[in-house]
Amino acid sequence: MKLKKEVPRDNRIGREWLLVLVVLVILAFISMFIAGIISTVLNSGGVPTMTGNAAVIPIKGAIMVERSALSFGEEMTTSSAIIKMIDRAEKDVNVKAIVFEINSPGGSAVASEEIANRVKKIKKPTVAWIREIGTSGAYWVASATNHIVANRMSITGSIGVISSYLDFSGFLGDHNVSYQRLVSGEYKDIGSPLKPLTPMEERLFKERLDMIHDYFIEAVAVNRNMGNEEVIELSTGLFYLGTQAKDLNLIDELGNKDEVKAYLEKRLGASIELVSFATEKSFLEMLGSVFSKNSFYVGRGIGYSFSNNMENGLKIVS
Repeated sequence: MKLKKEVPRDNRIGREWLLVLVVLVILAFISMFIAGIISTVLNSGGVPTMTGNAAVIPIKGAIMVERSALSFGEEMTTSSAIIKMIDRAEKDVNVKAIVFEINSPGGSAVASEEIANRVKKIKKPTVAWIREIGTSGAYWVASATNHIVANRMSITGSIGVISSYLDFSGFLGDHNVSYQRLVSGEYKDIGSPLKPLTPMEERLFKERLDMIHDYFIEAVAVNRNMGNEEVIELSTGLFYLGTQAKDLNLIDELGNKDEVKAYLEKRLGASIELVSFATEKSFLEMLGSVFSKNSFYVGRGIGYSFSNNMENGLKIVS
């Protein structure tokens, strides 16, 4: 008869404690996860309760036409969501004014223009409230409002267009990997990171960027009642602090929420109470906000140095 080998008592105790430790770690992770979900739900804004008469529509993170699979967990604003909130605020008889709370470095040129065009059609008073950053496409949107209020240390302006990407062609050559080019259409793979731009491709890219830049300049000139030449001088892509932007006529007033309310109360001749008009987050968005929001983006602009995890510049999205 085979005798069962007895495990030393010290080893058994060690394994039991290891099992307990693993279980505690798992329980701690689950608790943190649930707490994060609950916290996100409680702070997600949800459906607004209309106790105020000035709707605050937030424009935060990169401005895009729609969310992509790669944007999971990233703070982002879509033009379709903003336009829906504008439509809702305009139809609500309790809403006397609309405030756009901006903390965004910009994003898609198309999405920015879509929002700006819709803002210009609003018949109620509109205010852009730039808090920490309102550059590039976000500034395009702000310029379409009746009045811009910005913190004196905020970052604004950056009238420019960016469409940068990483070029891996040198890396492929160093590792003896070749790019087999099969296209129907001479410029079908223009901008591919697997091959360098030819001089002609670079010129074509630059021409199209300049066209979008011209649209941006023209829009700001009209929206801010400035001359084209005046805006062109400011359209180097450089950002300005709020105090500088005020001197350059890019904003109307330095301040924060109090100044926004004071402006609207003077214009409407009535007391103003701000009410958040944020949309309810989806379950996937809430999941993403619990985990790390660090994502890899190509072509970050100047605002990234001042605004962690945010893109800057009017990025062309294909």
